[in-house]
Amino acid sequence: MRRPLTLKDHHHEQRIFSFRLLVSAILVTLLTVGLVGRMAWLQIFQHSRYTTLSDENRVQTQAVPPPRGLITDRNGEILAANRPDFTVEVIVEQIPDLQRTLREIHQLVPLESDDIERFNKRLQGPRRPWDPIPLRGRLSEDEIARITVNQHRLPGVRVAANPVRHYPHGKLFSHVLGYVNRLNAEDLDGMTLTEQGDYAGTHYYGRSGVERYYENRLHGQVGYRQVETNARGRILRVLEQKPPVPGENLRLTLDMDVQRAADEALGDRRGAVVAIDPRDGSVLAFVSRPVFDPNLFVNGISHQDYARYREDLDNPLFNRALQGRYPPGSTVKPFIGLAGLDAGVTDWQRTIFDPGYYQLEDNPHRYRDWKRWGHGHVDMNKAVVQSCDTYFYDLGFKLGISRMHDFLSDFSLGQPTGIDLFNESSGLLPSKEWKRAARGATWYHGDTINASIGQGFMLATPLQLATATAILAHHGKQVTPTLAADALRVPPRPDVTLRHSENWQRMEDTMAEVVHGERGTAKVMAEGAPYRMGAKTGTSQVFSVGQEETYNEDELAERLLDHALIIAFAPVEEPAIAVAVLVENGRHGGSTAGPVARQVMDAWLLDDNGELAVPPPLNRTPQTQTAGTTPGGTP
Repeated sequence: MRRPLTLKDHHHEQRIFSFRLLVSAILVTLLTVGLVGRMAWLQIFQHSRYTTLSDENRVQTQAVPPPRGLITDRNGEILAANRPDFTVEVIVEQIPDLQRTLREIHQLVPLESDDIERFNKRLQGPRRPWDPIPLRGRLSEDEIARITVNQHRLPGVRVAANPVRHYPHGKLFSHVLGYVNRLNAEDLDGMTLTEQGDYAGTHYYGRSGVERYYENRLHGQVGYRQVETNARGRILRVLEQKPPVPGENLRLTLDMDVQRAADEALGDRRGAVVAIDPRDGSVLAFVSRPVFDPNLFVNGISHQDYARYREDLDNPLFNRALQGRYPPGSTVKPFIGLAGLDAGVTDWQRTIFDPGYYQLEDNPHRYRDWKRWGHGHVDMNKAVVQSCDTYFYDLGFKLGISRMHDFLSDFSLGQPTGIDLFNESSGLLPSKEWKRAARGATWYHGDTINASIGQGFMLATPLQLATATAILAHHGKQVTPTLAADALRVPPRPDVTLRHSENWQRMEDTMAEVVHGERGTAKVMAEGAPYRMGAKTGTSQVFSVGQEETYNEDELAERLLDHALIIAFAPVEEPAIAVAVLVENGRHGGSTAGPVARQVMDAWLLDDNGELAVPPPLNRTPQTQTAGTTPGGTP
């Protein structure tokens, strides 16, 4: 008999089920224990760490740029200010089709290729999500209205008012104030970490002039704010903020009226004017022409405008007052005269005969006087008043280049004056050592003779000539030309002393005859003047003329004509202004540069009724920190 067939083994299946249930229970228990343990680890033991990380994702610290300090003249006239610039900005994260939106904006507000190029650079550079990107600034009222009316169909597009630097007088102070413009990646790379923190959130810094030199004072201190953002970086609310500290306002020694008078007197001619108060070194006017518009540089000058400046033969971006090096010509004769008097190689009574040229012994070469037929018998007074070259050829030869160099260097020639501006040229005061080092050549007597009338190798800036004139007018008291009203600075050299101090006044009286004398080379300046002034005219050659060649102005191109120079001070009794004027290719110092100097001095010394009213020296409050620092820490 067969056993019945069993379809299921319930006992076996029960054992399998129990085993599987046990394994599953163990696994679930282990997973639960692991999950609970992990939650305990995260929520209890690592609570502080992950709370911090969460806040860092949710809370961001943003820099708030400080308002830049204002710049005024000595009387409080605003020279550099901040004003709102209305800009169309784009928040890319809110725009579904960026290119289409840009085309629609262009139909409302014309966009130049430079605008699109700058926008793309900022878009591709490092930035936070939801940060607006400026597209085009300087919107007019009509353009603002067009954007606003159409804003409902332009998501992510808005008009914002951002403070930007503005120079209300445009070109008038361009070379002395300089300008600010935007920071770039190269600037940031050159900064230390501390400086990068100081410039966090800042878009601008000084590039040239006063704006650059006093960058640290004008910049201010950056502020911060903590904001709560969502997962996409959009700001939900402000949690905490520390307001920025505005930059210091900077009062300059410049005088608006004197600056404008110097600028208008030069007109469209190339040249420079520097006026200094010899009583304290205050710079009253600082003009270089031609000029440029600093407002064009603030938000980035267009390629077209920059090319126009760069390709201009007159080079309007070049600061002639600070960096232009020119032969000083006869303007150095009063200083050479004082050097000869102090060295004892001449005196006021010594006389020579001038036949129209000067010759060294056993040398056929003739060093010609500007007056071909000569000046006849000449003493020191006549040599200065009528600018006799022959007298100073002889004096320079007897004095020698070494004594000449040492004496002139005390008047800031051949070295920076120390003005509170960067990139000042040192000019060139030649010496035997300089020629040997720079030219690898021996110094000759002819080099000394040329230097004695401010020609040859000698070069000076208009600023150096104004400083030297201020020192002479104040009887050797050293002055450091300064632009900041609170920047009282110690002169780098001791005062100039003469063995016979009466020679200071006697030379000043002689320079007064240059203007007020019957045969003075600058007598055109004296007409109608209610005060006495001293001056010395000069011309400097642009090219050399051969021994037997004749210099004919009418046959020369304009840019080959002599430069016209003059140094002047007034009033003679108590000088309150010293001026140096250079007019490139102006031909004659007396007739060309002289009237410019007169207008500058009138603007400072005369009141509205044309009466003499000498202003007092500037009331200064010393500032311990005079200079700023450029990005990267370079002073």
